[in-house]
Amino acid sequence: MPPFRSDPLDELVIPDGTHVEEHDLVTEGDIIVGGQSVIEFGVRGRNVVAGERVRFGGHIEAEGDCRLDMWCAVEDNVLVGEDAYLGERVEIGGELKVAGDLDIGDDVDIEDGFEANGWIVIRNPMPTIVFLFVYLGQLLRIGEEEAAEEVLAAMLDGDGDREHQPAIVPRGARVGDDAWRVSTPARIGDECRLHGNVRAESLTVGRDNEIFGGLRAKEGITLGAGTEVAGNVTTRTGTVRIGPDTHVRGDVAGEHVEVHRDAEIDGSIRAREETTMVTEPVLEEPAVVSLDDVEASAEDASAEGPASTDAPRDDGTPTDDTAPASPAGDEAATATTGASGTDEPDADEA
Repeated sequence: MPPFRSDPLDELVIPDGTHVEEHDLVTEGDIIVGGQSVIEFGVRGRNVVAGERVRFGGHIEAEGDCRLDMWCAVEDNVLVGEDAYLGERVEIGGELKVAGDLDIGDDVDIEDGFEANGWIVIRNPMPTIVFLFVYLGQLLRIGEEEAAEEVLAAMLDGDGDREHQPAIVPRGARVGDDAWRVSTPARIGDECRLHGNVRAESLTVGRDNEIFGGLRAKEGITLGAGTEVAGNVTTRTGTVRIGPDTHVRGDVAGEHVEVHRDAEIDGSIRAREETTMVTEPVLEEPAVVSLDDVEASAEDASAEGPASTDAPRDDGTPTDDTAPASPAGDEAATATTGASGTDEPDADEA
């Protein structure tokens, strides 16, 4: 299992099969939004969790629970299939309907009223993100890293269906039909359909996606097989890697550019250092993995056990796993098509 991170909201994650449909972000898993973010459309998912001062430009539909921390604002209705938790001074521009219990704070403004089939408790729930970090921080201080991982997995798991990775929007992000802007790395899964330009620190896009906009990152950009991008793909200092059967309807620019021989680029290719034609896929692993896949990989690694790499051979010669590969093999896999030191990428064209 990968090491536990101190901040689970340190990147934008769009899970497999996520679509933007008629101004709604639709995913089969949970939706977790960091504080002070702006979501310009509605959201539909299993559980919806939002930090402080998050603004939604549409409605919220949660099959499970919905947690909105202090000062959140929703312009339309909020429909919750199970329980709802609203912090103080939350504003809802439509109606609130809750199939289960309602835990509500002070000074909550619901324009069209509310309806709850379960218990209604008026108090100030601790902000969800604050509670999560306080609890996890305490577990880490006493050295219970495994327990912290289990708690985080349970928070993201909900009713026990671990097949779908949650959609995660980092703190301070702005997401809308025109652009997705974050100051963190971003990962987009497979078979997603998104509208708007994507701006991130680094960007990894999975397979068979449709993105109606450009991609721009400070660091590297990787596009998996079969992805279509209706815009430019540019990076300031990183490498742009384009996989097989990928179609870019614009220009590609970066410090280094690697293009699969089966990819199609309608515009120009500009590289500050070199442009390389490759024959191998640029994305070996899925861009976004489910929690079940992570645990399965960890169990397989534990079952195999550590492998010894420094055992001597029969002839007494130590094993050397770092011997360089054959130059001929490298030349067969890649072919340098050109380099330019004066034609720098224009990161603002996207």
